[in-house]
Amino acid sequence: MSRRRHTPIDNLRLAIDCLPSRTRVAMLEGINANDIIVGAYTDADGGVCPMLAAHRHGGRTNFISFARAWDRFAASKRARRATTRELAILRSHLEASLLADESVDLQAAIREHRDLLAARPDERAEQERTRQRMRPGDPYRGDELGGRAGWSWLRPFRRLDDYEAALAAVEAERDALAERRARELELV
Repeated sequence: MSRRRHTPIDNLRLAIDCLPSRTRVAMLEGINANDIIVGAYTDADGGVCPMLAAHRHGGRTNFISFARAWDRFAASKRARRATTRELAILRSHLEASLLADESVDLQAAIREHRDLLAARPDERAEQERTRQRMRPGDPYRGDELGGRAGWSWLRPFRRLDDYEAALAAVEAERDALAERRARELELV
């Protein structure tokens, strides 16, 4: 089985998800307030990498794998300004990661589920009404006759040897009937 290779954008998303949430928030503020570059920590024109921008806005984290993932994603050979597309992708991944971290109120979900169950009619009664509506002709008598041996048209067999024994009994009965008829014909 071959292993799936991670694309640069997958690696960037993983690196973003590994950042502390305060760093992700600071990075969002930093990319809005600074000129963001790829391929270096800073440049001569005042541009900074997203990690330094986060650091300057309170996200004090040293996470080298983010810097490597950011540079691989941008495919930078040298220091340059980040494109609008690259910044939009970084911003959307940061926002999605922060939204995924929001806590889910499980107690509210459980209460809502129980309320929905209480509002539904009794399922067994509904299934019985549906089954009776679907049976044309005679009413369903399975509950009444279920304990009586041989009441149904077909008898289910759970084991092959039981089926073979029943089949052998039917064949023996058929052969006995054929012999009786043959004797009756000889006597006539």
